[in-house]
Amino acid sequence: MSTSGPRPIADLTRLARVKEQRAWYFYDWANSAFATTVAGVLFAPYLIAIAEEAAVDDRISVLGLSVAPGALPSFVITASTVISAVLLPLLGAVADRTEKKKQLLAGFAWVGSAFAALLFFVTGDNWQLGAVSFIVANLCFGASAVFNDAILCLISDEEERDQVSSRGWALGYAGGGLLLALNFVLVSFHESFGLTEAMAVRISMLSAALWWAGFTIIPFRGLRNHPTAHVEPTEGNVLARSFGQLWATLRDIRQYPVALTFLVAYLFFNDGIQTVIASASIYGVEELGFSTGTVLATYLLVQAVAVAGALGFGRAAARYGAKRVILAGLTGWMVIVTAALFLPAGAIVPFLVLGSGIGIVLGGTQALSRSYFSLLIPRGKEAEYFSFYHAMERGTSWLGTLVFGLVFQFTGSYRPAIFALIGFFVIGGALLMKVDTRRGIEDAGNEVPEVL
Repeated sequence: MSTSGPRPIADLTRLARVKEQRAWYFYDWANSAFATTVAGVLFAPYLIAIAEEAAVDDRISVLGLSVAPGALPSFVITASTVISAVLLPLLGAVADRTEKKKQLLAGFAWVGSAFAALLFFVTGDNWQLGAVSFIVANLCFGASAVFNDAILCLISDEEERDQVSSRGWALGYAGGGLLLALNFVLVSFHESFGLTEAMAVRISMLSAALWWAGFTIIPFRGLRNHPTAHVEPTEGNVLARSFGQLWATLRDIRQYPVALTFLVAYLFFNDGIQTVIASASIYGVEELGFSTGTVLATYLLVQAVAVAGALGFGRAAARYGAKRVILAGLTGWMVIVTAALFLPAGAIVPFLVLGSGIGIVLGGTQALSRSYFSLLIPRGKEAEYFSFYHAMERGTSWLGTLVFGLVFQFTGSYRPAIFALIGFFVIGGALLMKVDTRRGIEDAGNEVPEVL
């Protein structure tokens, strides 16, 4: 008679998490099309060209203010972020009170992609339609990312989170890069397709909207709804309860000073990162004199390098800890904006080298910031805390874009504007050095990973 005990049962919980993680990765794949093709490369130069058609004495009137066409995209992004700062925390409070986070993610993604598709109809001198469409699309982009990152906490434990986040970012850069490659061919060889360059740009932006909408179906179908946990008790309807939870979080945030310190640090260094991303195409076309096709090719290089960079940063975090690796990435950003100040116009090789540098640090710093912050927030408030996080996050920076736009407005050159961003990395890095990782994780009631 056998004396061996019963065979161990497979860890079905782990298998279920892996299945959801694979579906979750595809939202980064989906929304990166908007982040790269539209926000990163084509929107800003195209909006400038449209605004220049409407300009009188090289100025347009924006809400009664005289604005240079070249500064318009920076101010459009700023406006989008001001609105985000008001709305996203409320959306986060709503999300924490419902199991239906995947429905909220997909809903905002599909509304955002619909407004992104309206950019196809921006022609002539109608810059107003372009500005409004981008503001709404960018707002929905940030809102959907709140729910996406909150879901990260539900489908991974503390030990897995750096790797899961990094894989998501890597797949995002791969997806965004693939569509960008197709759009590069379309824009660069538009005459071969019987198109004007403007029409090729419009089709490319439309393709990004359709990509975003279409691939969002994968996480919508593959994720499941998770029960809410540790939600503050409040009374009234959904809106009243959400305001109640938001007020409770604002009142009690002093209990999580480490998370608050990281948020302030992130406000600075991520504003710098997002402004570099949003302004790189303007810098390449307007200041360095490269064609739109050349800038697209450089973005392809950035996307390819960023895949390896995100995965590499994830592996480095497993060995050295996320905080140390993020600080190393911020040092790299300081070197990049300093080099950009002296980059010679029309010199393609230095421009490609600079693009490679951006790719190395881009995905890694963002992926690890997301997973690092998730360790510092209490369970049950993931969406609400990530809503504050995303009010400052990619495509929604406002301090950086405002500084960039103002420096250009007063100097007429993008060189001092891009170099001015070094201050954001210096301040953000200095604040991050003050963050006590172990204390922050313990204060939030989460498990402390083996490597900090």
